[in-house]
Amino acid sequence: MSIIRLAEAALPEPVDETSDRDGPDKDLPLRDDIRLLGRILGDTVREQEGNAIFEIVERIRQSSIRFHRDGDMSARRELEAILDSLTADQTLIIVRAFSYFSHLANIAEDGHHIRRNRAHVVAGSTPRAGTLAHALKRAREAGIDAKTLRAFFNGALMSPVLTAHPTEVRRKSMLTREIEIAEAIEERQRMLGNAPELAENDEKLRRAILTLWRTSMLRQTRLKVLDEVANGLSYYDYTFFAELPRLYGALEEELASARDDKPLASFLRVGSWIGGDRDGNPFVTAEVLRETMRLQSAAAIRRHLDELHELGGELSLSAGLTHVSPELAELAERSTDRAMTRQDEPYRRAIAGIYSRLAATARDLDQVVALRRPTSEAPAYALAGELAADLDVIARSLEENGATILARGRLRRLRRAVDCFGFHLSSLDLRQNSDVHERTVAELFAKAAPGVDYLEMDEKARVALLIGELKSPRPLISPFLAYSEETQGEIAVFRTAAEIRKTYGEDAIRTSIISKTQGVSDMLELALILKEVGLVTADGRSGLHIVPLFETIDDLRNCVGVMDELLGVPEYRRLVDSRGGEQEAMLGYSDSNKDGGFVTSGWELYKAEIGLVEVFKRHGVRIRLFHGRGGSVGRGGGPSYDAILAQPGGAVRGQIRITEQGEIISSKYSNPEVCRRNLEILASATLEASLLQEDVAAPDPSFLSAMERLSQSAYKAYRGLVYETEGFERYFWSSTVITEIATLNIGSRPASRKKTTRIEDLRAIPWVFSWAQCRLMLPGWFGFGAAVKEFIAAEPNGLEQLQKMHRQWPFFRTLLSNMDMVLAKSSLAIASRYAQLVPDVALREAIFSRISREWRDSIDALLAVMGHKKLLEDNPLLDRSIRNRFPYLDPLNHVQVELLKLHRSQPANEKVLTGIQLTINGVSAGLRNSG
Repeated sequence: MSIIRLAEAALPEPVDETSDRDGPDKDLPLRDDIRLLGRILGDTVREQEGNAIFEIVERIRQSSIRFHRDGDMSARRELEAILDSLTADQTLIIVRAFSYFSHLANIAEDGHHIRRNRAHVVAGSTPRAGTLAHALKRAREAGIDAKTLRAFFNGALMSPVLTAHPTEVRRKSMLTREIEIAEAIEERQRMLGNAPELAENDEKLRRAILTLWRTSMLRQTRLKVLDEVANGLSYYDYTFFAELPRLYGALEEELASARDDKPLASFLRVGSWIGGDRDGNPFVTAEVLRETMRLQSAAAIRRHLDELHELGGELSLSAGLTHVSPELAELAERSTDRAMTRQDEPYRRAIAGIYSRLAATARDLDQVVALRRPTSEAPAYALAGELAADLDVIARSLEENGATILARGRLRRLRRAVDCFGFHLSSLDLRQNSDVHERTVAELFAKAAPGVDYLEMDEKARVALLIGELKSPRPLISPFLAYSEETQGEIAVFRTAAEIRKTYGEDAIRTSIISKTQGVSDMLELALILKEVGLVTADGRSGLHIVPLFETIDDLRNCVGVMDELLGVPEYRRLVDSRGGEQEAMLGYSDSNKDGGFVTSGWELYKAEIGLVEVFKRHGVRIRLFHGRGGSVGRGGGPSYDAILAQPGGAVRGQIRITEQGEIISSKYSNPEVCRRNLEILASATLEASLLQEDVAAPDPSFLSAMERLSQSAYKAYRGLVYETEGFERYFWSSTVITEIATLNIGSRPASRKKTTRIEDLRAIPWVFSWAQCRLMLPGWFGFGAAVKEFIAAEPNGLEQLQKMHRQWPFFRTLLSNMDMVLAKSSLAIASRYAQLVPDVALREAIFSRISREWRDSIDALLAVMGHKKLLEDNPLLDRSIRNRFPYLDPLNHVQVELLKLHRSQPANEKVLTGIQLTINGVSAGLRNSG
């Protein structure tokens, strides 16, 4: 193995993983937890792999810490020597040890954040930004009363949408053990001073960590779509089933008044793409769609059955000791539950009857047998609303007869769960690329009217033909004609969607999204396909929201014109009106970033939102923006609260949907309190952006002008490197783990849309993920330094102008804050080692020197504009977190580079490939939001 080449200028500031100088006493529990978990992991390594391996791990750890803390060059040389001398088997063990430390550190950090949040609540601190308490306090201070707030929530829709986009490298088996560890760490807080309990807890942690150590980090087979569905469903059991009803209950308590204590509408709903997203995934078929909904439904109904069983155990009220409403008496009588033990218990009899009906529903809808046998046969519910009505009868009876408090416990949560999840669990979006719709429609026309060549028509002719067909009552599809496999597959998916809506309710599938929307015809093509399966009618009614997805820079620049023209088409406008006068539009952060770079992507998205708000307002249509954000900043990630508040005026208005992808899903939604916090962030930010920022003045025109110039310069720099530099494609594929990422069994979709190595054909996820692995994070900053340098050179007071923008403009401040985080996680020293993987020396030096120069310029520009002396100056907690991870990340990167060299010279060596895959896991865990 070769020696690490560390650029002296890139050395981080000294860091001490144990010194209290790093922070106030409030962070001592975090350091204690990290030490505890690290000690148990070390003991596990020693016990399972021997003292010699343990000593190697410790020497690597201490050398890396000493180097990062003190800049000790002898420590660096010692680290290199140890890593270079490892055998293949030792390397795999060392990689696993350092990877697991990152996972355990993440658990400790999440637990510490929960602990600090609780401490603030106990201390009676002022509500913190991002909580509903803070948002409601601001609303009250602004003079907004409870009635107005209730009306806002009743008309709102806020939806985190789970996707299967593959950047989550952890197996579910690992995640389950990590949840156990998190629970054990939390339990320790209640055991202070109790030696026997602490000893028992210590053993629980040791069992979980040993199980982790002996569990393969890597999946042995590639995930299938239904595996991804199952993984997505697990988050409902982890958190959503419990936390959504709790959040609604707390909010209702806050807004309750003597005159109005009705339940709020379920404005916060979890959505899903998993099993419905066909864009580039040939494995999502009609059969998969049908099975996805069956699995979703089974999960929802199974939960309702469990809660009904528990509710029956609680409501043991005797008829001799309580009155019941006539409705409840009738419900109890209808139940046909004749068990003598329950004859004096009307609520239990009523619940037994409801349980029997719901068990029959599970059997008929999902072929699922209830875990507990129902007391009698009963007819199935046709709709979830019927179940809700029966539960309402129980609630009213309790409220009318002096037992309101009993209706506010499990019953209240169950009623909310039925309203939120119904029999379908979550709305499943459909998505397909416009090219596929185009080919499908072209074939339908060619078969129905030989000689009509839709593909050769210009946009105007296409629109005219599509409008005419939408008004026609006759179908295009004939059962007597043969169609291509692709067309048959597309029609089958939409027919299945229509069947699902009839079976599970209209909320089961509400939306169909068109990737790569570039013109009016793209929207009308989908409308025509929906008409062929009965989801759009000739008289202008639509069963689904037809949603454009604008992805590239050009698409974002053209989207306002496309929507203006589309909403002016009477035939389409009738479809919008039939959906309540609402039109959803989706904006793609990932592909626009890959297309035009971080600065230009952010700016074009912002401008697109402003333009869309104006167009929709002019047409009298309510806008709902769907933000296609990824986990990393290079794919639109970053703090959700700041991102929502940075939206232009009028872009939210109580309506927002946001994709949740890859490892971000597990980091946000696997822990109940973290889940609750993230759901609150979405709700509170949406409330604040809608009601408290509606009248905020538009940005200073000089800000807009300056941002346009920055964007133009950044775009030129980014495109010049990525798309216009000869050999950049070869540099990327050689200097990153892009090829090896494709070998990980982390998703069902191919990494590229086409079988080429062109950057244009590569999906945004592996593009960003690869740059994160080599610690460059290029998609999150490249071009900013060049843009600022050019702006300041042309403007006498350019820096002062940019500093003013940072102080006064939330959009610009959020843009820079996200870049600050990304650059803090980057390491030019580490990246330089990956550059050595490029065999063409001239190409390597030419491109890496450009990247290095722009990296330094971007940091200098960022610090100058923000008025800071170092990265993350105003976020010391994140700064410490990142710096304390470097000593554990650097050895993984070092090993990854050397294994890449071996793999590319000896591709048949499976052990080497396994080692690379393990390092990908570890680096991803250490960076947290890398994809």
